[in-house]
Amino acid sequence: MSHAVVVGVDGSAQSAAAAEWAAYQAHLSGRALRLIHVGARPEFSVEAADPAELLPRPVLALRDRIVEVLPGLRVSCEHVPGSPAEALVAAGDRGGLLVLGSRGIGGLAGLLLGSVALRAAAHAACPVVLIRSGTDGRGDVHGGVVVGVDSSRPCAEVLAFAFERATERGAVLRALESRELPTGGYATDAPVDPPEITSALAAAAQVRLEDTLAPWRKKFPEVRVAAEVTGWPAGKALVEASRSASLVVVGRRIPRGRPAVPGLGAVAHAVLHHPHGPVAVVPHD
Repeated sequence: MSHAVVVGVDGSAQSAAAAEWAAYQAHLSGRALRLIHVGARPEFSVEAADPAELLPRPVLALRDRIVEVLPGLRVSCEHVPGSPAEALVAAGDRGGLLVLGSRGIGGLAGLLLGSVALRAAAHAACPVVLIRSGTDGRGDVHGGVVVGVDSSRPCAEVLAFAFERATERGAVLRALESRELPTGGYATDAPVDPPEITSALAAAAQVRLEDTLAPWRKKFPEVRVAAEVTGWPAGKALVEASRSASLVVVGRRIPRGRPAVPGLGAVAHAVLHHPHGPVAVVPHD
């Protein structure tokens, strides 16, 4: 299924939450949902005529529950042998979306701390959404979408993804940019006081951010946008914003000429390790 929402499932409660979030996202965007179970092929099922026999019962029960709740959703469920990280990265095509839970069973514990999910977020060709353990499957559907922005190097892929998700949810999009601003306690020969300099720099940064968002506001006129410049470090600001957001969106730069080297930057890395809700990592040039 081209451009589907793909979710890794293993029978755990965490992957079930990820599957519920993915099903809701597929429903909102009109895409199909692919449930992928990765692992060794069970010896007793080598001759199985029905591929469903390769899947754990909790996974099949999860599929049936999703079909019951969202009867119009196209849902497929399959077993894929091999390494979880490699198989899931391969399953997510460039136009699709890959969703993973914060932890799995067995050796997949602590995904947000650097295992399968972290590797998938660093290598997948498509956006990857990581669902924090304990998060409701749909996330906070009443919260807004938050996107980290750098007005000096705006990323079209990241902004497009964020605006599209806000459109689907009818949510406010909070565009958050981090800028280091002077806070006083320094000498200056300027004919104004330091607080006035700080205020002027903050105002200029706000104008640059608004200019960056202007063409996107025009393209998505239905989206309510709140542009905010903060003096906090970007990672800290986005983690704090995730407390009330339905989704936080960050970018991942794809290294040119070095495809084997992950491009997960410091900001994305920080947000993935300390989120309070779902986080989307969007690859961009």
